[in-house]
Formats: sequence, structure tokens, C-alpha cells
Amino acid sequence: MSTAKTSSRKAYSGSRRKLVLAFDVGTTFSGISYCILDPGQIPGVKAVTRFPAQEAASGSSKIPTIIYYDPKGKVRAVGAEAAQESIYDAAIDGKWYKAEWFKLHLRSEFTSSKNLHESIPDLPPKKTVVDVLADFLGYLFSCASTYIRETYPNGDSLWNSFASAADSLKSTQTDGIQFILSHPNGWEGKEQAQMRQAAVNAKLVPDTTEGHKRVSFVTEGEASLHFAVENGLLASAIDGEEIVVVDAGGGTIDVSTYKRSGGGGQKIFEEVAVPKCFFHGSVFVTLAAKDFIQKKLSDSPFIDDLDHITSCFDKTTKTRFRKAEDPQYIKFGSARDNDPDVHVRFGQMRLAGNEVAEFFEPSVNCVMEAVLEQIIRDNSNIKHMVLVGGFGSSDWLYQQVKDKLAGKELTITRPESSLNKAVSNGAISFHLDHYVRTRVAKVTYGCRIHLPYDPKDPEHIKRSKHRFTDPDGSLRINGCFRTVLKKDTQVTEEQDFKYSLYRHAHDAKNEALNRAKVRVACYRGDLENPEWVDQDANNFTTLFTLSTNSEDVPRTKKYTWAGKSFYMVKYDLVIKFGLTELQAYLEWSDKGVEKRSAATIIYDV
Repeated sequence: MSTAKTSSRKAYSGSRRKLVLAFDVGTTFSGISYCILDPGQIPGVKAVTRFPAQEAASGSSKIPTIIYYDPKGKVRAVGAEAAQESIYDAAIDGKWYKAEWFKLHLRSEFTSSKNLHESIPDLPPKKTVVDVLADFLGYLFSCASTYIRETYPNGDSLWNSFASAADSLKSTQTDGIQFILSHPNGWEGKEQAQMRQAAVNAKLVPDTTEGHKRVSFVTEGEASLHFAVENGLLASAIDGEEIVVVDAGGGTIDVSTYKRSGGGGQKIFEEVAVPKCFFHGSVFVTLAAKDFIQKKLSDSPFIDDLDHITSCFDKTTKTRFRKAEDPQYIKFGSARDNDPDVHVRFGQMRLAGNEVAEFFEPSVNCVMEAVLEQIIRDNSNIKHMVLVGGFGSSDWLYQQVKDKLAGKELTITRPESSLNKAVSNGAISFHLDHYVRTRVAKVTYGCRIHLPYDPKDPEHIKRSKHRFTDPDGSLRINGCFRTVLKKDTQVTEEQDFKYSLYRHAHDAKNEALNRAKVRVACYRGDLENPEWVDQDANNFTTLFTLSTNSEDVPRTKKYTWAGKSFYMVKYDLVIKFGLTELQAYLEWSDKGVEKRSAATIIYDV
């Protein structure tokens, strides 16, 4: 179908030139998109299409997500350079370690299956996922720098105009550059914090509050929506209609649902369901194939070529597969390679088409079931489905999904090209166009609190072992949960959610009064109104700790019933849930004036 551009951007109103870089670090392939913001000019989205060791492949916008390390932990080859045959030989001779699929080590523990860890290659010795990601981000940054310097007239001058230091690659003072990092739908604040730390370690930004602000995040689902809008894939969607966006990538399949709601032709969308993330990306098709081939070759001398045969399947057979009725071939050797017992002839291994189809079946079913789940949702009005991502280019996946969803009155589309650029291009559009203004709470957010003990309340009585005496002299009970925001609630970006908190201490200079530490928790279970943590303890987790200086919060001197003095501070926990990244701070009143604190959100990483 036609994918005409539909952008109606306004000219950049800033006073100085800036650069926006979007890094899409995928499980198997990664890409870079960018936008140069010139005052008074209408910004456009561009992709880096030239990388080291890929110069001959003009227009290539992706590189393999691979890093080789030597035994001392030094980076030896990255990206397309790491995929060269000469590097493969050097890696064997030098006993290098290969880091691939490392993105999956950053996965959220709440979205991954228990046996997923066994399928993911180990990280190199003494390397954390943040270490590897930092090295890869640094490489992408150098590729972006080289591309811009070499592509534009006076490229060196242009690049230096983004930075306040002469050599931006050796400095963390590139304050004219904003970074957008995309991630799977299932990742949360903890994973974002690790990605930001990797950006700091890569010296993309300084480890300061202002530096951290120059790293923004967007889910792959939301980036894909922006890509679809900008490429005309949703031109027929009218106000009130809903769209399911399926980003089928290397590691995950991300499913997001939006409703067009702008009115008057505006491109404004609301997220209307919790975005989903499934570990059924294309690498799991390859893993299924490897398992099948390993069993088939168990008594064949070609078992020693298992990794090579699997790699050949991944690069050719998998991407070309279209018909289950036709036999499929894996070309891996020469005409001298034969073993008729396992269907190897003239260097090719033959598989039945229906066998290959089975490798795809979990991914096909995942997409179908996820979309059907959205269709049967209460008040659903889904009329459109968009399939993007590298795995989305599979004709078999696309046709199977179309066939299985036939009769659902869905318009199913995918772009004719640029599927690999959907997330990185969409991330730039997210920064420029901001089409999504409303998002849905993924979990129930709240705080673990204590309440006044009620000796007549059966729920209090059976938890009486959690009673304690507060500094104000009252008897209270721990283990309660107070909801701040319920799961599945639509939230606008401007909405503040507040919860009042008190702190008591006998000494006015007590650390509990001077330094506020508030643990924000969440509930991931099925209870409609969770009130006690022990009702479903395994599904309550601490989301983050908010830490801030509260010395300026007024202290109120009070007395217990026994006449003993104590001090109390009162403030509100304020959280913004409607953005792509949680924001939180404290708010209090001082002589009738509302004040807010600068706060640090700390994730347990």
C-alpha cells in the first residue's frame, strides 16, 4: 500500500541548533535515526544509512547487535564489523567473547517467562548488561557522529555546533544533543534507570540532573504508532476508531492499542489498554529451528555444523519462508556435503514446509491471541491493525495473521519498506510530534502504610501482631496498602496523583523529618481493591524510593495524651503516571504557599 508522508510539523521555534538522536538497540539488529533542529526550519526525520564494514551496502539502516570482547574485557569489534569472516577467525584465535542478544538480559522480571534465561547467551565474563549496553551506545554515537560529519557539507562544523566542547566524542558536554532510547513495552522504571546509567557510562551525557534530562524514553509500541502515522498507514482512521500496533522484533512482540481522539483532523491518540510485551520475537523461531535440527542431526557427522546450519537458516530460510506446502532448504555447505538419512544433499538440508511452519507457530499464535484479546475488550472499537518491526517483514507471519484474523473487520497493513526503521524513526517523531497524550496504568500503584488500630475490626484483629505505638502515642497497625492509581486507568500527561503522608519524631532534628524517603509500591495481581499486603504478598513489590531533602517542610509541635511532645511534618506524594517515564516529587504548604521539592527516584537495580 502507499505510505505517503503525512507530517504537518511547524518550524522549530528554539533559539539554537540542536540534534535529536534516537537509538533503537534491538535484540538482533540496531539502528539510528536523527533530526537536526534549526531555528525557523521545519524538522525532518532521517536515518543513519552508512556504518563501518557496511559501506558497500548503500542505504542499509541496521547493524547486528553484536560486540566482541577480548579476554581482558576490551572491545574488539562491534556491529557489522563483528559479523565479518575475518573477525570470526580472529575471535577464535584470540579467544574473544561474543555478546549477542544482550538486550534480553535487561528484561523485566515481571514480563519474562521462567525458562527464558536458559535460551539467552551468557554475557562475557565480568561484564554486566549495563557495561555491554554502554559500549554499544558509545559505538552507535560514534557512528552517528561519523555519518553526520561525512554526509553534510562542512560536516565537522555542523557536528561541533551541537556541542559546547571542541571534541564532543571525548566530552560529556554535548548539551546540544537530546537522546531518545526506545525499549519494549514491558520494561519499566528499573530498566529505564539501567539504560540511562549506560548512557552516562558511555559518556553520552554527564551524571547530573541536567544530563539525565537529556535522555528520554519511549516504548517500542508508541514509537511504532508514530511511525505508522507519519507514513500514512493510519490515514483512513477516523476519530473514535481504535488501532492495534504490533511491533514484531527480534526478541519481543509488543502490542499496543490506541484510539484516535483529536477531533477536527488533529493527530491525537489515546492509549486505551495496557501495552503488552511477549517474548516471541524472531530469535525464538531460530531457537526452535536449532532444537529441531539438533535432534535431526544427533547421529550425523553434520551435528558439528549445528551453529553454522542454524545461522544459515536464520539468514535465509527463515526470511524467505512463505508456503508450508513447499519443502524448505538450508544452504550451508558444498556439493560434497551429503547425508541422505537426514536429508542433506549437495550442501543443503531439506526440511518439510510444515516443520518450518511449526517454528513460527508460537509467534503467530501470540500475535493472533493478543489482537483478539483487544478486540473482545469492553467497548472495543478496533478497526485497524499495523504490523511493523524486522520480524514483521516475514511474509509467512503477515499472511498467517491476516488469515487467522479474517472476518474480524480489521484493516491489516504493514509498510512496503522501512520496517527496520519503524522504531528509531518513530522515536524521533515521538519527540517532535507528540501524538499520544493519554496512557494507561500498567499496574496498581500505591504505598504500604499503617493505620490507627481498630480493636473491633476483624481484619485488624487477625493482624494484631503488626501493632505498634507511634511517637504520637497512638496504637497503629502495619501492613496496609493504600491505592494511588488503579491498573487500567487512563491517565493524561498533565494529571497529578497525590497522597498525603505524615512523619512523626520526638526530636525536631530527627533524620526521618529532615530527609524524606517514600517507598512507592505496586500491585500486579488480580484483586480489585487490594488493602492488605498479606492478601497476595507475592504480587506486591517496591517500585522505587523517592528521596528528597525535607528540611524546609514546616514542623508542628504536638503532644501525646500523656503530655509527651513530638514533632510532625505533613506533605503530599505527587506522581505523574501519564508520561513515558514516571515522575515524582513532594509537595507541601508553608504559610499558605504551595511548595515542591526536587526529588530523586531510586530504583533497586
